[in-house]
Amino acid sequence: MAESPTEKTHIASNELPILNSIQMTPVATHDTAQLVEKGAEAGGEDLAKGQEDRSGIPGASFNVANSILGSGIIGLPYAMKKAGLPFGILLLMLIAGVTDYSLLLLIRGGELSGTDTYQGLVQAALGSPGFYFLSFIQFAYPFVAMVGYNVIIGDTLTKVFERILSADHVLANRYFIISIITVLISLPFSLYRNVSKLVKVAVVSIALLGVLIVIIYIRVGTLHIPDTEGAWNFANFQFTESIGIITFAYICHHNSFLVYTSMETPTPHSWSKVTHIAVLLATILSCLVGIGGYVTFTGYTQGDVLQNYCHVDDLANVARVVFAVTIVCTYPLECFVCREVLENFIVHHGWASSPQPMTRHLILTLVLVGLTLGLSMSTSCLGIVLSINGIIAAVPLVFILPTLCYIRLKEGHWYSREKIPSILICGFGFLVCIFGIVTICIDPSSSRCHSKDLDYCVALNMSSEVQPTGMSVMTEMYATAT
Repeated sequence: MAESPTEKTHIASNELPILNSIQMTPVATHDTAQLVEKGAEAGGEDLAKGQEDRSGIPGASFNVANSILGSGIIGLPYAMKKAGLPFGILLLMLIAGVTDYSLLLLIRGGELSGTDTYQGLVQAALGSPGFYFLSFIQFAYPFVAMVGYNVIIGDTLTKVFERILSADHVLANRYFIISIITVLISLPFSLYRNVSKLVKVAVVSIALLGVLIVIIYIRVGTLHIPDTEGAWNFANFQFTESIGIITFAYICHHNSFLVYTSMETPTPHSWSKVTHIAVLLATILSCLVGIGGYVTFTGYTQGDVLQNYCHVDDLANVARVVFAVTIVCTYPLECFVCREVLENFIVHHGWASSPQPMTRHLILTLVLVGLTLGLSMSTSCLGIVLSINGIIAAVPLVFILPTLCYIRLKEGHWYSREKIPSILICGFGFLVCIFGIVTICIDPSSSRCHSKDLDYCVALNMSSEVQPTGMSVMTEMYATAT
């Protein structure tokens, strides 16, 4: 019987020529924390500051939770609609548990392989095929996220301008808004070669999340929209799409090694406490958003829950503006990662030399921004964008790759007791990818979105009697419009 591979098998330098190059020049990921790390390795002051101020368990927990609580959280009410509220809550709990477990596996895999990056871990465990696959999904995840950000900008700001100006004004046209924001703001910021200063928008994101939750629950108590048919089904057929959306919201694996190595006591025991605290906090807040948004709108719930609120709802318009600002600031970070992945891939194959000249920098940036601009104009469905990104990128990053690496690196038979949980999670991830893609293709509702106000908003929007502060009048109009 052939011996199972040992840890040394996977860290021998003569067997890992590509790994050595990866460790010298890490492949960028979409996570903002890794952008700081990458920039700092070139001598940036951000890493020097981070080395002086190492974080304890509370600080590290906040970093991980902040990574989880990103823009994907506004799609959770839509995930509840796709899965059915009771089953959606169960799926959220399940994915939270898998996220917690896979975060632990990443650090264990890093110790077994002697690596401290996600790229190095995958290269050590799965070789070049794993490295190329990881590079693909590392590019796909931020690229599709950029498309989603444009969709959000088009959905949110047009509602605000409809309220301030009129529905016929050019600023209320989503195509014009997406184009003008891209050309005047997103593209110039994306042309920066060092975007470490933009990482500070994480603070704004957390503040925005608090604003969103407050607004959502104010509207739970003030809006009374009749339930749609089947609103309280235990489960729905499209639950695989829901898994992709929820996984998209929970993905935080790219900065795990950075947070781990920045801890005062980077041990597996301390890391387990960090992951438990962070995932628990993220799960509580995610449940609040998912349940509150779905209970308010039931079957009307859209991929961007902010789009459910009528454009005359000034409280929701405040959230739209703040959220749009955060998205505009986050877009360049995603573009930076996509550009770096392409650059590393080009240099790795010898198609061009390093360092990157300004001409290639400009060309890659323009191509990426142009492609995302075109794709975002072809759809107004944030839900389908989140579903696709979750299934093709987030699910492999959370369910498949960490478990495969652990199975490959851990001593013993692949069917040993310690590896059974990883085998089950990995198999589940493959099934989700397969059935999720099939469901998106055959589900007719996946391609249908409401780019205009829904039925319950029509009467409210046409009424000239509604005043911005007339909450009782607005509530009545919401209810009678349906």
